[in-house]
Amino acid sequence: MSYRYGEYRDGPDPLAPPYDVRSALDRMGDAVLSGSNPAHALRDLLREGLPGAENRRGLEDLLREVRRRRRELRERGRLDGTLERARTLLDKAIGQERAELFPDPSDDARLREAELAALPDDTASAIRELGEYRWRSAAAQRTFEELRDLLRREVLDSQFRGMRQALENPDPAAMERVREMMTDLNDMLDRDARGEHTQADFERFMEKYGDMFPEAPRNLEELVDTLARRAAATQRLLASLTPAQREELDALIGQTLQQAGLDEQMRRLGESLYARRPDLSWNTPERFGGEEPMGMSDAVGALDELADLTQLESALRQDYPGARMDDIDEDAIRRALGRSAVDDLEALKRVERELEAQGYLRRQRGKVELTPKAVRRLGETALRRVFTSLEGGRRGDHDQVDAGSAGELTGSSRPWRFGDEQPIDVVRTVVNGVRRGGGTGSVTLTVDDFEVAETERRTAAAVCLLVDLSYSMALRGTWAAAKQTAMALQALVASKFPQDSVQIIGFSNYARVLQPDELAGLEWDMVQGTNLHHALLIAGRHLDRHPDFEPVVLVVTDGEPTAHLRRDGSAAFEWPPTSETLELTLAEVDKMTRRRATLNVFMLADDERLRDFVDEVGRRNGGRVFSTGADHLGEYVVSDFLRTRRSR
Repeated sequence: MSYRYGEYRDGPDPLAPPYDVRSALDRMGDAVLSGSNPAHALRDLLREGLPGAENRRGLEDLLREVRRRRRELRERGRLDGTLERARTLLDKAIGQERAELFPDPSDDARLREAELAALPDDTASAIRELGEYRWRSAAAQRTFEELRDLLRREVLDSQFRGMRQALENPDPAAMERVREMMTDLNDMLDRDARGEHTQADFERFMEKYGDMFPEAPRNLEELVDTLARRAAATQRLLASLTPAQREELDALIGQTLQQAGLDEQMRRLGESLYARRPDLSWNTPERFGGEEPMGMSDAVGALDELADLTQLESALRQDYPGARMDDIDEDAIRRALGRSAVDDLEALKRVERELEAQGYLRRQRGKVELTPKAVRRLGETALRRVFTSLEGGRRGDHDQVDAGSAGELTGSSRPWRFGDEQPIDVVRTVVNGVRRGGGTGSVTLTVDDFEVAETERRTAAAVCLLVDLSYSMALRGTWAAAKQTAMALQALVASKFPQDSVQIIGFSNYARVLQPDELAGLEWDMVQGTNLHHALLIAGRHLDRHPDFEPVVLVVTDGEPTAHLRRDGSAAFEWPPTSETLELTLAEVDKMTRRRATLNVFMLADDERLRDFVDEVGRRNGGRVFSTGADHLGEYVVSDFLRTRRSR
């Protein structure tokens, strides 16, 4: 047999290395560790872009380009260009006719001059009355036909982008083909409304009339979307004119369609398009500030593009619930900003996709969250920052090479039991398999053959970190440091002291246990109350569940207790704090003392009332009080924890 090898063509290369999102994740991590939540961190990353070798633009750069393009469109010209051009041609035709009549002394010439003088002031009515006029001047008749051709091209091209070229040299056959197209289009839309339309019907339609649709839609929905946007832009054009201009142009449009035999078909089409896309902005006026007059077709095109840019701006801001990069239309980006902008957008979309695909981000009910995998990485980053700042280098940052609650190996082994985390004794396990098999043939291991290496017992600790989540933490700028400290301590215990049981408790008006994977998205509570009483109750239950563990309790706060838990479970808040709040909180401190748990308090504010309270806690419990700024909070907490673990 022979084999031929070639490039893999069935999709992405399965052997290609994963897309490198580490720098993107680290930048998000910096924002999270500075107090932001994952959704805002991701949004800021995508807004700022991905600097590097490719130097891709971010959403803010694309947004600036979109706004610049909107300004350019608004300054392009005036929207009444077709009216101005129609009036100019009408005046020219009338002037040419009068010049032809003036030398003629006949009564017929005087009657014609009187007829021209009696024409209505508005352009549409004048054109209607001149429709049956028999021109004496051949030049005037040519000018009037030029006016009619202009209106026909402008009106039809405002609805169908390709009509201007199709009607450049109009003849009866061309107009008859337009009427046939309109009839077939409306019939196709009616069949689709009845559920009878097929893709084959659309392909036959495009084969016959595709030259009139330069957008080259691939199916009926794309065709409807294109036509509906143009129709809505036409209505916005009318809404943007003065009432007099609007009435005059509307009359010109109706008159032109009637003369072309398209008024009924256009009415049917307009009703179908509005029924299918009522979500479009159909009658919202726009303000243009340019000096040059624009024809109706160009004005409708500008308004259509302006609507695209408005939707694109909203998508690029990504400031609505559940916003995703996939909401941004690449075709709209290409039309507005060109191919390079599409490449920049695709790079940003890929980062978002890869962060989810590689297990760092997840979306639940439209909310962006970091996964436990990402939280562990951020916790390790926070821990590295703390150790980098500690005096004396990596003090206490010893490696933990064994697992579970194990210590140093004793040299002996025992049979494996379900739940054991000690390392497998490979040699004794294989020897057991050989003995059971009689020493012949291949070795097959069973569960009974496995043995684990015995280790010395290492003291485990029950760790409680109580973090103040009250609004004052954000006001004083200490919230980011508290959040980073919580993540660093969680990472330290998980990686260096896996035998310990850590519980992080956040408290404001109430207290609650914070799970490790929600620390990255944690935010301060915009409520009043510092309910340390409730937090100590929860911490006490955690210590009671681990009676054989050494208790470690750390409190991070910037204010004295101002709330307590009533008997019915509701929170009572009062400032200045009542004697009941202080008594109940200190009662829980006394319970901690009876559990032999030392409370070390880290003060983030130099407040006299707070200092008096923590001094009383220290007197009752024997714990230490640290007065530290936010910049060094992590160092103090981690150092104190390591000191406590070493002393145990």
